[in-house]
Amino acid sequence: MTERQKDRPWLMRTYAGHSTAEASNELYRRNLAKGQTGLSVAFDLPTQTGYDSDHILARGEVGRVGVPIGHVGDMRRLFQDIPLEQMNTSMTINATAMWLLALYQVVAEEQGADITRLQGTTQNDIVKEYLSRGTHVFPPGPSLRLTTDMIAYTVSHIPKWNPINICSYHLQEAGATPVQEIAYAMSTATAVLDAVRDSGQVPEEKFGDVVARISFFVNAGVRFIEEMCKMRAFGRIWDRITRERYGIENPKQRRFRYGVQVNSLGLTEAQPENNVQRIVLEMLAVTLSKDARARAVQLPAWNEALGLPRPWDQQWSLRIQQVLAHESDLLEYEDIFEGSRVVEDKVSELVEESLAEIDRIQQMGGAMAAVESGYLKSQLVASHAERRARIESGQEKIVGVNAFETTEPNPLTADLDTAIHTVDPAVEARVVEALGTWRDTRYQPPFNHPRPCKALDRLKEAAKGTGNLMEATLECARAGVTTGEWAGALREVFGEFRAPTGVSSAPVAVSAEEGTAMARVRRRVDETARDLGTGKLRFLVGKPGLDGHSNGAEQIAVRARDAGFEVVYQGIRLTPEQIVDAALAEDVHAVGLSILSGSHAQLVPDVLERLREAGAADIPVIAGGIIPNGDAEQLRAAGVAAVFTPKDFDITGIIGRIVDEIRKANKLDPLEVPA
Repeated sequence: MTERQKDRPWLMRTYAGHSTAEASNELYRRNLAKGQTGLSVAFDLPTQTGYDSDHILARGEVGRVGVPIGHVGDMRRLFQDIPLEQMNTSMTINATAMWLLALYQVVAEEQGADITRLQGTTQNDIVKEYLSRGTHVFPPGPSLRLTTDMIAYTVSHIPKWNPINICSYHLQEAGATPVQEIAYAMSTATAVLDAVRDSGQVPEEKFGDVVARISFFVNAGVRFIEEMCKMRAFGRIWDRITRERYGIENPKQRRFRYGVQVNSLGLTEAQPENNVQRIVLEMLAVTLSKDARARAVQLPAWNEALGLPRPWDQQWSLRIQQVLAHESDLLEYEDIFEGSRVVEDKVSELVEESLAEIDRIQQMGGAMAAVESGYLKSQLVASHAERRARIESGQEKIVGVNAFETTEPNPLTADLDTAIHTVDPAVEARVVEALGTWRDTRYQPPFNHPRPCKALDRLKEAAKGTGNLMEATLECARAGVTTGEWAGALREVFGEFRAPTGVSSAPVAVSAEEGTAMARVRRRVDETARDLGTGKLRFLVGKPGLDGHSNGAEQIAVRARDAGFEVVYQGIRLTPEQIVDAALAEDVHAVGLSILSGSHAQLVPDVLERLREAGAADIPVIAGGIIPNGDAEQLRAAGVAAVFTPKDFDITGIIGRIVDEIRKANKLDPLEVPA
């Protein structure tokens, strides 16, 4: 038998970063030694949203979901002893992408690198931030300008860099169907390419180079045949758009290039060991088909629904990739789905429906207009609500959650306190202290940075004009400017943006017909309102801190509305003070706080304390999010009425529990619940 030539494996990454630049650097060097072939940097929420670690909104968030990078000194430390000229680095960063790329370039220059050889990707897709992830800072217009300027700069100066990856990953997490995921991602890509073309910064003959550097970051769910067909459909539509809309003749420049993180939304807290096989199936969706194979893959860890994975958990996910690439025969064959009638029919169906939705968005004026009108957000909230309803009814089965729930004791989680990584609360104080020292000494030896005032003034002047902002940003990086100072200067010029929540326009997803769980909860809401002598029960849903994962909060808000509550939901990124002020002003009967970033331990007690000080300690506070058992006990001890985590998938049941807590807080008799 003749030996087949094996394809080169995809880039293998682990999404990582936590606590401090020093700790993350150590983690990166350890992962590279284990055979990881690229870096994927997770930044903490203050860095992602343009705040310094000592800003009031950064409280409880520093170093939790990623590494805090406050200035060029932190970036230096993050990549110490890692030669950037030889590395392929992905940075998950959007609103502040230009700033982080500037810091990366300056550190590479300090290492003596030829920046034309730097390889990697900045995520930099701002549209999906308005729709699902919530780390936007500026309004759509200025945000698109930052993206455009970065693309134009990198094509000329860092030609191997991917200045954007259009990120449909979070759209699926927010409920997008495959058609919506394709259509919204392609509409975003079109908006970005149109903006670059219309800016006049790139000569017409070099526009093919721009198209060739556009990459995508997608999600792969557990329906792996549909997901594989989705990737083939993505490739066909991208080929068509780049050829017909932009006249790109070179097929290499039209190639659909994507990296993937498989679905974290589908990972379960119940029977978390089942997540391993989910991750494997999801990885197969983006690797089995040679013609639609990912260029880079990063896998979540089996215990992400419980909390932060440990290095060992991340190693397990890396080994899953290595076994497939190096032990199986996957890379020895041509495309194994070529000629399949089933696959062809499914791909054609996805292409047709996606093109129809793309046309609908174009008629609205494109992706940016569809964001500002709230159309895209309301469609996602509705899709997510429909999916949640299918799970609750048992129509969509999730093993260990709503099917096959009986289980043996799990040795992996026997000691939950050691089954996840915890960030030392003292880290934040150390980072804040180091930031203060940097501000005081950055223009002294050994750093000798120029004073930052001039660089920031130049940045503001450039922002008021129409020139490319990258050079002024690089000057800020070299002057030792901090992340908060850079973003603050642009906030002064561009203003800030609060994205539509999509809650008020979302359709009813769960029937309230007689005999249903929803009908019973609605009755209890109405009876409790009557008992309290109020027209409607009022429920405030709040997201304190910087966590922009609003999907859960939106679903609770929509279901509470459908159950008869008057819902107060002001979106993301609020201080505890703002939440308490709103609770008092709206005279609410309960407050629900949703946090997935891990900052609950600081922010929830702060809300409780402020309510007590305002004489409103009788308003029950409910917490939801990724909250380990030990933390949940502490929150209940601090006065939280109830704690819900991802294992609590029955949203209608949660609304019923909230009614119970309102009755208890107001010393009303419990309502009989029919069997």
